[in-house]
Amino acid sequence: MSTDSISDFQSTTACPIFGLKFIPMATSLTPIEYIRSVLAIVVFFIMFAISTPLITILLILSVGKATNFVVENFGPFIAYPVLWTIGIEFNVIQHGEPVDRPVIYTINHSSTLDLVTMIALGLPDIRFVAKWELQYNPLFFIVGRLTGQVFIQRQKSEKAIRRIQSAYDRLKRDQLSIMVAPEGSRKHPGVIGPFKKGAFHMAIDLGYPIVPIYFDGNQELSLGGSLLSKSGTINAHIHKPVDTSDWKRETLNEHITEVRNMYLEWAGVKE
Repeated sequence: MSTDSISDFQSTTACPIFGLKFIPMATSLTPIEYIRSVLAIVVFFIMFAISTPLITILLILSVGKATNFVVENFGPFIAYPVLWTIGIEFNVIQHGEPVDRPVIYTINHSSTLDLVTMIALGLPDIRFVAKWELQYNPLFFIVGRLTGQVFIQRQKSEKAIRRIQSAYDRLKRDQLSIMVAPEGSRKHPGVIGPFKKGAFHMAIDLGYPIVPIYFDGNQELSLGGSLLSKSGTINAHIHKPVDTSDWKRETLNEHITEVRNMYLEWAGVKE
């Protein structure tokens, strides 16, 4: 993987995009929603605090063999009480038959709620690409390191390259799927932001198909920079896999456009 490839995971600077139909983000909460949102933040960290020693003990006793069980089951264990506290109904909608693993899952990223909904999915044999700064929270650091999540320093390309290349070996050896947000950051113009190339380089390097997941409702309900959120419904649509077996780097931009256009269609957006 090249320095250019790793830089494709970095977030972009927001710039105006004309011709987009913008879905307005929630701008105000009722007093009840505000209280529920604050309580949800407390619940989130309580659930993480409860889970951390349990995860540690389980992984020590299993000599690390329970990692997939932990990621698949403790994610929903943490996430669902948070969503319930906010007053969010979370539905997972599978389009077609579940795919054979391993795959690269891509998600649309526009809200802090995405962190909750992505782990609420409880997908099997999965690891997440996450920004390095999440480890500044000691609970995220402990759980993330114990379960082998992929933290990248997006502003330090050489270190990021080594981290991703090391992850490749582990992903292939253990037949693990991985989840990536191609937009790179929740702070982007429009409903669906520009896609960086990193996830698509990974699809070629690993030979994995891409399974797009579209979160419908996160952006409309969330205030963006926090877990403050309106009550409502979020639907997680897990779509059919995109075959990448014949992808070439020379035509990568075309493939990225193809996948991004799917998200634009699902969001009801025209450029």
